[in-house]
Amino acid sequence: MDSSSTRRQATRQKLFEAAVTLIAEQGFSSTTVDEIAERAGVAKGTVYYNFASKTVLFEELLRHGIGLLTASLQSAADETAERGGSHADALDAMVRAGLHFIARHPALTQLYVAELWRTNRAWQSTLMVVRRQATAVIESVLREGVAARELSEDVDIPLTASALFGMVLVAALDWQSYQPERPLDDVHAALSRLLQGRVGGAPAKGVGALAKGVGAPAEGARTSG
Repeated sequence: MDSSSTRRQATRQKLFEAAVTLIAEQGFSSTTVDEIAERAGVAKGTVYYNFASKTVLFEELLRHGIGLLTASLQSAADETAERGGSHADALDAMVRAGLHFIARHPALTQLYVAELWRTNRAWQSTLMVVRRQATAVIESVLREGVAARELSEDVDIPLTASALFGMVLVAALDWQSYQPERPLDDVHAALSRLLQGRVGGAPAKGVGALAKGVGAPAEGARTSG
């Protein structure tokens, strides 16, 4: 990559960071291009040079941010497979990777979750696409686990993938907002127990799909807690 491309990527990254922080703080409609430029430390024209409009900037922000999260989940699954871990181990590693990502990018996650509930946005289709990319990574591991007979063949793969993805997002935001003093290891351990379908040694209530689908790990698989 030449120096001009490197500079442009650095500028776009600054604009992403400025936009996600401002929009998370005060909403999309209340955030102006002038404010984004000021927060990023660039001229207003630089924003329009890189993005045709504030809406385009936000769409690209969603693609960029959730793309990074998706890559983090995929990397966790790949690294677990390379170590010879089970598919249950891979799911657990993805939970941890998701928590770590959200701890580093809480504003992006807050913004993404808020936008999921809106239906009148121009970028709704983009939001659905990036969400689908993230859950597809989880679905792939679940599908492989079922094929390898590590996981129950009764598991509802799309719903379980969505449940896991949502569990990590919501739990992490709650952690960051209300229990920030808790270390990541504690939060990960709690979610691992839910993933394995038990809380305090008993089947977890309210997570029927997870308990039925992931349930008891395959023989030799690592358990947490």
